[in-house]
Amino acid sequence: MVLKIINLVKQVPDTHNITGNAMKADGTINRAALPSIINPEDLNALEESLKIKETFGATISVLSLGPPTAIKVLQESLYRGVDDAVLITDQKFAASDTLATSYALACAIKKIGKFDLIICGRQAIDGDTAQVGPQIAEKLGINQLTCIKEILSVNDKEITVRREIDGGYEILRSKLPVLLTVVADANEPRFPSAKKVMAYKNVMCKCGESYDDAYIHPECGTNCGYVRQWNIADINADIKFCGLSGSPTKVKNIQNVVLTAREIKMLTNSEADINNLVRELVDEHIIG
Repeated sequence: MVLKIINLVKQVPDTHNITGNAMKADGTINRAALPSIINPEDLNALEESLKIKETFGATISVLSLGPPTAIKVLQESLYRGVDDAVLITDQKFAASDTLATSYALACAIKKIGKFDLIICGRQAIDGDTAQVGPQIAEKLGINQLTCIKEILSVNDKEITVRREIDGGYEILRSKLPVLLTVVADANEPRFPSAKKVMAYKNVMCKCGESYDDAYIHPECGTNCGYVRQWNIADINADIKFCGLSGSPTKVKNIQNVVLTAREIKMLTNSEADINNLVRELVDEHIIG
């Protein structure tokens, strides 16, 4: 049994380094002002795929939608052990909301062809919507299992997973194909393999020229080397469903929120100070 897995990864701004220039005037993210990383939960999803590959047997294709710089997250995926990677990039995809993003990714998945599993992170840290994965499943007409903590078993017909819920957990089973979204505490993602990093250095392109770091060779364009690059025409997407034209979500207003320190009260551990604090919290309806 060799399963066919498609992993979705996203290049996101590092939200630990947010500045006042993080948003543009039109409500879109100013990615040039922020360092970029792989979306953390996508790494957890990728780790689950790699574990399936090692335990049950699988081939893993990684798919990302983003600007040309997003090839970096695909390289990071290759260094961890995936088999091939696809970057969907086109200026016409700019400013896509979750609906337009899921449409483009669904079109690309249809182009890739047969698959058993689509695995992605629960949500991206730049939007926190948790909508793209489920929307892709709806567009493809397949089952979806969300917020997965553990994959218990999988074969060529079905998969069994565990999902934590308030006060307990659920054991879920689905026939393949199915889309999974994975939570952050599902695993500890592995680091890139030094051996694989070196293997992708100075690799030989299909055209016979050498190039560095698994980049798409500039003389060949698309489908050269280890990273394939597709545009809107390659995935047969309709422009009216892409980018701003395909994004019903609009940002009405942007406001910078500045947190300032208020009055600070120093309390001792005396009975009088503790009683006064409790009384004040009750009066402010902070505690009942």
